[in-house]
Amino acid sequence: MKGSVIVLTCFAAGLLAGVLAGHSFAWMDDASMWLLYLLMLLVGLGVGADPDLPDMLRRLTLRDFAYPVVTIAGTLFLTLLASPLVAGVSLGDCLAINSACGYYSLSSIIIPQLKSPDTGASAIAEIGAVALLANIVRELLTLVFAPAIARIFGPRALISAAGVTSVDVCLPAIRRCCGDAYTAPAILHGTVIDLAVPWMIALLAA
Repeated sequence: MKGSVIVLTCFAAGLLAGVLAGHSFAWMDDASMWLLYLLMLLVGLGVGADPDLPDMLRRLTLRDFAYPVVTIAGTLFLTLLASPLVAGVSLGDCLAINSACGYYSLSSIIIPQLKSPDTGASAIAEIGAVALLANIVRELLTLVFAPAIARIFGPRALISAAGVTSVDVCLPAIRRCCGDAYTAPAILHGTVIDLAVPWMIALLAA
């Protein structure tokens, strides 16, 4: 619970600071990327220093390799069911947006670029905004409710909910809530989805 409150507080503080600033600063993009790099470095140090790392890698099974496919299939299936509830966004665009599996920085850029100019500038900008928000919300909900998801539905449900971010932003939460035994499966899960996302977006957005 404490971790969820900290995540929400940090997000709310950043949101409020951005609103009060009234405009974005060029250095913010670079700073956020370097903070993410630092996070990955610290996670990598923690994983690499674990004496059980070789055993964790040896314990990877075919199920671990198949699980990213299950996550992608489940995401697209639920999108298919929910898309009629989203007004103004076509089924193809809904599928393309959610095929990012939490990769908001990529989906919000690539999807608008793949749209035909005939779509209209305002419609293209709207699709980009929806892609950004939908995938940010997925990541934020996963971070906030990580303890509850892991406790109620199990560790693999949390990894699946994290989507592509199981390899970076959500990895510390997965380690904390699920234990070190799920670190290697989470990294594998996020890496496979990371490689698949650009291809899925390109296919579905077209």
